[in-house]
Amino acid sequence: MPPLTDIRACVFDAYGTLFDVAAAARDMQDQLDGQWQPLAELWRTKQLQYTWLRGLGGRHADFWQVTGDALDFALATLGLDAARLRQPLMDLYLRLGHYPEVPDTLRTLKARGLKLAILSNGSPQMLSAAVANAGLEDVFDAVLSVESVGVFKPHPSVYQLAVDTLGLPAGEMCFLSSNGWDAFSAKAFGYRVLWCNRFGQAPERIPETPDGEIRSLADLPGRLA
Repeated sequence: MPPLTDIRACVFDAYGTLFDVAAAARDMQDQLDGQWQPLAELWRTKQLQYTWLRGLGGRHADFWQVTGDALDFALATLGLDAARLRQPLMDLYLRLGHYPEVPDTLRTLKARGLKLAILSNGSPQMLSAAVANAGLEDVFDAVLSVESVGVFKPHPSVYQLAVDTLGLPAGEMCFLSSNGWDAFSAKAFGYRVLWCNRFGQAPERIPETPDGEIRSLADLPGRLA
């Protein structure tokens, strides 16, 4: 595929794209009775399900509450000790590690003069903590939370936030997400999209198809003309 041209900004999903959502459970694996991977997977799956269910039902709550509710479900399902584990896991979620290539990739793009933004389901407090923990406060032109519109992705009003904030049309911005449903939905909104398919997932069966696919954000600079 030829490089994307006429891109003036890159907009990144946060969780699963910049920040490793499995890190909290992995960091506590010694205390999780060999179940850190099932916990990480169920926690994440339920977290996303709750955002969609709340959006469809018109019962919004911020991502911190959703994340806690999903963790409660996962701990109960796996028979793990919530009284002992819940608070440490939630604390670690505020300090999720970033994927190794993230800082260098972002700074390379910044040096090219591109505007950079995060567009995330995360609450403002969660995003501030994650960005600060990663030492990336100086990189982003905007860190945008769905709390501004009161509904989670993939509602179109969320994708409109970056258009309004950066003052650029969606077609002049490259949207990056490791979540297939997010990448496909951002393309349907009108962004140019590269799906960062870290784990070789099958394509979604929803409109529209992203402009391309990468396996790591380290590949991103080479895909932009």
